[in-house]
Amino acid sequence: MARLTSPRILVIGELNVDIVVTGLKSIPKPGVEILASDCELTLGSASAIFAAGISKLGHRVTFVSQVGRDGFGDFCLNALEKAGVATDNVHWIDEKTGVTIALSIGRDRTLLTYQGAISTLTADRVDPSVLEGQQHLHLTSYYLQQGLQPSFADLLSEAKAEGLTTSFDPNSDPAGEWSAGIDRVMPHTDILFVNEREALNLTGKASAKSALKVLAELVPCAVIKLGHKGAIAMKDNQLFTHSGFKIHAVDPTGAGDSFDAGFTSTYLRKAPISECLRIGNACGALSALKPGGTAGQPNLRALDDFLRSAEPGGPRQKG
Repeated sequence: MARLTSPRILVIGELNVDIVVTGLKSIPKPGVEILASDCELTLGSASAIFAAGISKLGHRVTFVSQVGRDGFGDFCLNALEKAGVATDNVHWIDEKTGVTIALSIGRDRTLLTYQGAISTLTADRVDPSVLEGQQHLHLTSYYLQQGLQPSFADLLSEAKAEGLTTSFDPNSDPAGEWSAGIDRVMPHTDILFVNEREALNLTGKASAKSALKVLAELVPCAVIKLGHKGAIAMKDNQLFTHSGFKIHAVDPTGAGDSFDAGFTSTYLRKAPISECLRIGNACGALSALKPGGTAGQPNLRALDDFLRSAEPGGPRQKG
C-alpha cells in the first residue's frame, strides 16, 4: 500500500486546534477547581484528524479549509504538513482560528468549542478543479459547519459524478436538534460513519443494531462505532461486527476519526468489511493511547506491529 499507488483522498472541512486536558477524575462543577495530570495543544477537528490519519496510512491527501491569521492557524498548517497532508487549498481569513477544549476522562470526554473560522467556510472556497485526480472524498462535522452545511449534498454529488467514492461522518449536533436536512446527504454517501449516540439520535431507535438497519437502507455501507466495544457495520444486508482491542485509553479525542481513516483506507483497497472493521478499530485504539487525535495515529509499520501484538476482539459476520 505505497503512497504513490494508494487512492488519493480529498478532505473538505473544518480546521482548529485542540487543547486536550487529561487525567481528570471528573468533569469540573461550576465554582470548583480540580487538577489535571497533563495538557496538550494538538491538531484538532474531525476533518484534519481524519486527513492526518489516512495520510500516515500511505495516501496522498489534499485538504480544503480555512484558518485565521494567528498562531493557532500556523500551528494547524504546520501539523498537517508534518503529517504529509497538502495544504495549498487552506485559506487564510481575518477571523480567529477555531479552538476545542477537550476535558478527557479515560474513555470519555467533554468538548467545548469556539467555532471561529469553522462556521464561515463555504463551498465557494472549493475550487472545482480540486476534484481532478482524486479518488475519494471525505466530509464530516455536518452540524458544526453551518456555512458549508447547505453544500454537503452537492459536494458529494459532484464527487460521485467525477467517479470518486465518498464517505461521511456527521458527528454530533451541539444544538441537539438533529435536523432532517442531513437526509439530502445520504444518497450521495458510500460509507456512513456514526457513533452509537449519533446513530440513536438520527434514527430514533433504542439499540445500535436497530439503528444500523435503518441507516443501511440509506447508504451502501453503514458503520456504527461503539467505543471500547468495537464497531458494527452493514453492507449488502450482511451484519459485520468486531469487538475491538483491549487497551488502557489515555484520551479518546479523535479516536473515531482515526477509526474512519483506517476503515476507509482498507475499504478503498477492496478488503472485506470484517477487515475494514479490524483496521478501523486498531487505528482508533492506537489514537486513544496518546493525548490528542493525531499523536498516536499509526503509520503502516506501527499498525502492523500493533495487530501482531495486541489482544484482539474477533470479527464476526452474520447473514
